[in-house]
Amino acid sequence: MSLYFAPIEWLTRPWERVFMQHAFLAILIVGIVCGLMGTFVVLRGMAFVGDAFAHAVFPGIVIAFLAGGNIFIGALVAAGVVSLLIGVVSQGGRLREDAAIGVMFAGAFALGIALISRTNSYARDLTSFLLGNILGVSRNDLLLTAATGVLVLGTLAVFRREVILITFDRTLASSLGVHLWRFDQLFLVLLALAIVTALQTVGNVLVLAMLVTPAATARLICNRLPTMLAVSALLGALSGVSGLYLSYYWSVASGAAVVLVATALFFSVWGLVQLERPLRRFAQRRLHRAEPHPSEPGPDYDAAPAELPSR
Repeated sequence: MSLYFAPIEWLTRPWERVFMQHAFLAILIVGIVCGLMGTFVVLRGMAFVGDAFAHAVFPGIVIAFLAGGNIFIGALVAAGVVSLLIGVVSQGGRLREDAAIGVMFAGAFALGIALISRTNSYARDLTSFLLGNILGVSRNDLLLTAATGVLVLGTLAVFRREVILITFDRTLASSLGVHLWRFDQLFLVLLALAIVTALQTVGNVLVLAMLVTPAATARLICNRLPTMLAVSALLGALSGVSGLYLSYYWSVASGAAVVLVATALFFSVWGLVQLERPLRRFAQRRLHRAEPHPSEPGPDYDAAPAELPSR
C-alpha cells in the first residue's frame, strides 16, 4: 500500500507549503506567457532583443528595492520607459533598432549595478536579482504576475493578425495598411512585460532561456503557428513545474533547475529529430527496393501454382 501511494505523496508534498504553492502558480504563468511570446521572438530572430530587455529593466528593480517598494512594479515601469526610449531613438532612421537596444541594454544594466553596489549586502542582493527568487513570491507578487500575464496574452489575442503579419511578411503587412513602427513598439512593450513576469522566478540572467528554449524546442517539431504556440506554452509550463520539483527534492537553485529542464527537453527533442531523419531515409530505401521496377512486371498470380513465387 505504501509503495502505491509513494508517487502521489512525492507529487503532493511540495504543495503542502504555501510558498511552494505560490511558486508553482507563478512558474505556470511564466511558462505559458514566455512560451507564447517566445514563439514570435524565435520566428522573428529577436533572441538578442529579449536578452537586452532583461538587462535593461534591471535599474528599475534596483531602484524599487532601494526605495523599499515592490520590485515587480519597478521592473514594469523600467520596461515601459526602456521600450519607449528605444522606439524614440530608432524612429529617426539614423540608427537601427538593434543599435538603440544595445545602447540601452549596456547603459541601463551598468546603472543598476552602480546603484546596488552602494548597498552593504551588494553580493547577496545582486545574486538574488540575477538568479531569481521564486520561493519568495508573495501573494501580491503572484497577483501582479497573473495580471501582467493576462494583459500580455489579451493584447496578443486582440492584435494577433497584425503581430502575425509583421512576423512573417512585413511587405504584405505594409501593403495592407499595418503601421509597422507602431506594432513593432507594441510587440516590444509586450516582450518587456513578458520578461518582467519571469524576472522574480528565474532571474535577470536566465530569463532569456524561458523565452527562447521552449519556443526553439517547439520549432523543431511544429510546422504550423497554432501548433507551435500550444507546444511552446506547454513546454514552458512543463519545464517550470519539473524544475521546481527538482529544486525542492535535490536542493538546486530553482531558476537554474527550471532552465536546465528546458534545456534538457530541447536536446532530447533535437536528438530525436536527428535520429528520425536517417531512420526515415532507411525506411524509404527499403520500401523502394520492395516495390517492383516499372519495366519489370510483378509476379503473375494467374499462372499455374507451380509458377507462383515460393513462400
